[in-house]
Amino acid sequence: MLRPPRALLLDFGGVLVDAPPQPPAPPELVHRLARLVTGAVSDEQIATDLGAGSRAYALWRDDVGRSAEPVELPHARVWSDFVTRTWPQDARDAVEREATSLAYAWTWRAEWELRPGIPDALRAATAAGLPLAVVSNTLCGAAHRDFLTGVGLADLFAADLYSDEAGPRKPNPQLALLAADAVGTPIAECWFIGDTVHRDIACARRAGAQAAILMRSPRTDREPPHPDLTPDARVEDGHGLLALLRQVWDRADQPSAGA
Repeated sequence: MLRPPRALLLDFGGVLVDAPPQPPAPPELVHRLARLVTGAVSDEQIATDLGAGSRAYALWRDDVGRSAEPVELPHARVWSDFVTRTWPQDARDAVEREATSLAYAWTWRAEWELRPGIPDALRAATAAGLPLAVVSNTLCGAAHRDFLTGVGLADLFAADLYSDEAGPRKPNPQLALLAADAVGTPIAECWFIGDTVHRDIACARRAGAQAAILMRSPRTDREPPHPDLTPDARVEDGHGLLALLRQVWDRADQPSAGA
């Protein structure tokens, strides 16, 4: 039976926001890279290498996620290892100098939208005195942070832990442990809410979270089964998360049988 949490640790994509896939070679990013390398690489080659790099980086994420304690790559390594390997050195150097701002542009999604019920769930949790933290694997956490600022929710979070800034990648339990420490709450008293079993639920279990809550997203449905990992509860969206919180709050307020 779930107990009321003292803090919430929440994933970004799939929990706080709907995160539709980015085109592998966004035209704006292709044009920006073309200007940066001043003709040393054709637009067509840039688009091809961005697409191939996006797929290779995704495969790397899946592969490293099966290791015990995965860590994120620096921005410059992502570009050099997955996109610009065959480019002239001057072009590679130009991209490396702008690696972080380019990572921001590759991460940002104009299509991001808050998931249904999330603002209400976050505000109810905050009103109940629960500190909140974002715990997210991402190429560039600054893009996530700016989105939450733009929709007026950033101030609700006591901390945000992004893999490109903190280092560990989920399912590395250190990312969750760093978040719990940042909000001043033992991990054993935190709920961890994510949309993937292999990364989020695994991270929560390894870290020793009080509860691992799976919020369904399109990514959840694409995951292969993991017979050794079962979430403590499943919810569909922010409305479901708020209903679950209210359920455990109400139960905690009721006198025990025989009292």
